[in-house]
Amino acid sequence: MLGTVRVEGLSKTYTVRQRKGLFKSEKRAVEALRGVTLDVQAGEIFGLLGPNGAGKTTLIKILTTLLLPTSGDVWVNGYHVRKQENQVRATVGCMLMGERGLYWKLTGRENLDYFGALYHLPPAARKRRSMEIIDLLALGDIADRTVETYSSGQKMKLAFGKALINDAPLLVLDEPTNTLDVPSASELRAIVRDLNAQGKTIIYTTHIMAEAETLCDRVAIIDHGQLLALGAIDELKASLGREQVVRIEGVISSRALDAVRQVPGVRQATRTSLEGTELLTVVSANGHTNLPLLIAALSQAGALIQKISPEEVTLEDVFIAKTGRTLAEDTRAR
Repeated sequence: MLGTVRVEGLSKTYTVRQRKGLFKSEKRAVEALRGVTLDVQAGEIFGLLGPNGAGKTTLIKILTTLLLPTSGDVWVNGYHVRKQENQVRATVGCMLMGERGLYWKLTGRENLDYFGALYHLPPAARKRRSMEIIDLLALGDIADRTVETYSSGQKMKLAFGKALINDAPLLVLDEPTNTLDVPSASELRAIVRDLNAQGKTIIYTTHIMAEAETLCDRVAIIDHGQLLALGAIDELKASLGREQVVRIEGVISSRALDAVRQVPGVRQATRTSLEGTELLTVVSANGHTNLPLLIAALSQAGALIQKISPEEVTLEDVFIAKTGRTLAEDTRAR
């Protein structure tokens, strides 16, 4: 049971106040999660993907007992999050708020010792575990400096180290490579792989699709509080069936985007900025057959096409097909 998660019919509704005019407000219900059911298997790296506002942060806060669900059941490491919350907390390592979860007036070593004490580790065990983490993350040169003197990347590494202090069988890592430079991010991913090879289960949220694609055994795609897809990377790619992906670069207006969406066979079309031009990603049935229709629609709408690239399906394409948007888009206002 250790290293497993089972979620059944999980829902979470918030009541928020919405301003109406200068002096009035009204209460409004916001459904952050809607009947989510999934499982995380022991020993896997499980990716949780979704744009800001999709509900993934609410989900991981429930998994780590920071929030109570409105309805549904959740078991973490075999313990029920409502009835056995202390056992859940003792068997989970969390990196949920990045550098905001650290005490900046304490040194890095003092932070690790403090959080070890919260897990009731004896002093000798805290000291030994802190040294192991400092060595693992190469923090020796800064371990005895106050955290307020750290760079953003150094704070993120220490926050990651904090999640390891109780040597839990399940790690929940929320955007662990955020603010890290490329070499540091690569190093941290290698550590995550090593921890997984040692038998730890890891729940990993990221906004970098390539990172999820290379790191995760399975992923769940969540949008507007609903689970839209769940499975291994290859399974999700295969779920698009005969659909193909075409990427078109150029000067592409909103009018041209709307025209492409009207082309028969087009399932999803999204537009993102790319170094002064736009990148149009089109998921459609029989993409090569539809290509002349796409070009005609763009030309008639006044688009300037600079490059056309039919490509293999990626996890990013699966996400676009399932949600109709890129991972970078924010849905909190919807």
